[in-house]
Amino acid sequence: MNDSYYALDERTAIEYARACAPIHALLPPGEPLLCEEIGDGNLNLIFRIVSARDRARSVIIKQALPYVRLVGESWPLSPERARIESDALTLQAQLCPDLVPQLYHYEPTLYLTVMQDLRDALIMRKGLIEGQRYPNFAEQIAEFLAQTLFKTSDLFLDSAAKKQAVIRFTNPELCKLTEDVIFTEPYLADAPNNRHNPLIDPARIAALRANADVLREVRWLKWAFMTRAEALIHGDLHTGSIMVTPEHAWVIDPEFAFYGPIGFDIGAVLGNLVIAYAAQPGHNPDQQQHAAYQDYLLQTLAEVWQRFATRFDALWCAHDPAAPTAFRQSFMLALLRDSIGFAACKMIRRVLGVAHVIDLEQIADPAQRARAETWVLIIAERLLLERASIADIAALLATIRECNVGDGR
Repeated sequence: MNDSYYALDERTAIEYARACAPIHALLPPGEPLLCEEIGDGNLNLIFRIVSARDRARSVIIKQALPYVRLVGESWPLSPERARIESDALTLQAQLCPDLVPQLYHYEPTLYLTVMQDLRDALIMRKGLIEGQRYPNFAEQIAEFLAQTLFKTSDLFLDSAAKKQAVIRFTNPELCKLTEDVIFTEPYLADAPNNRHNPLIDPARIAALRANADVLREVRWLKWAFMTRAEALIHGDLHTGSIMVTPEHAWVIDPEFAFYGPIGFDIGAVLGNLVIAYAAQPGHNPDQQQHAAYQDYLLQTLAEVWQRFATRFDALWCAHDPAAPTAFRQSFMLALLRDSIGFAACKMIRRVLGVAHVIDLEQIADPAQRARAETWVLIIAERLLLERASIADIAALLATIRECNVGDGR
């Protein structure tokens, strides 16, 4: 890290904004500014800078700290991830400009980005807890996935360009973090960073961690994550990395971006929808209402995959009309099964690993929370064990539904 780096606070964030020429048209240098630190994530500082004269004019400053914020300075982490995020946002904006925030400036000495403030949008995870519906979400996230994953892959890029891109987006520290917290630590009883609700039956957790078939599948998925540089993936595409209004969705926070398996991003979206599905009864005690919302979540999950698969295949056919149909079909089936496996790993880590989610942790009744978390584990284990035999999205939904209330609660 360079000697000019320092961590911002609310005062110095305002000073930086006043000196940042790329945003002077939005926030002129002499204008009185207000600042609040709004970061609630695991890694970074996030400041909202607002005009005191016109609260509609604002920007976000996001700064990478040299450690994992969730844990503290005992877990060092290079702030170089800020450069990765800036480069990824720039590329994503070229491929799907309406689906990512506008990037105004990147400051390499302070490892910070200045970007559009999506202040009228809500973190999607919070909206799902509230039971909100987003009719355009599936189409928009499918478009983001199809554009960013197809057009950064060997299916679209020439070999030299692809290999240069792999070098540009090498992200070893955050890849190692993912390998540890998603594919390794949740399956170790003595991993010091793990934590879980003590009301979950310890025998169930022990059985999951001792299941040789589960461990085999997780190890294969970890191997895929480590070795398959298929496309530039977001790397952390959960519902906390998506901001929404009733009409629109934006993908944020691509600091984990690197060249990895295409199914990882898709699985992250699907897995987080399943977490919301299992958590919903804990947030809404009305059985009829929460059952209807659970149906909506599974329908959304199916629509995300179906729209993604259709759009991805259309991009493929347009670029390579000679691509054999049988190859494309077998590719997409393998991709679905990869996505299911990655979804399951994402689900398990949110119950047994270091970083949990408010979908589950904000369930007020501790026993109900434990039932929801157990349900997540039951579904995830089933998906890991049966993903190789799931032939289509309808079979996936059936499998999830079969892990019913009696099993999960």
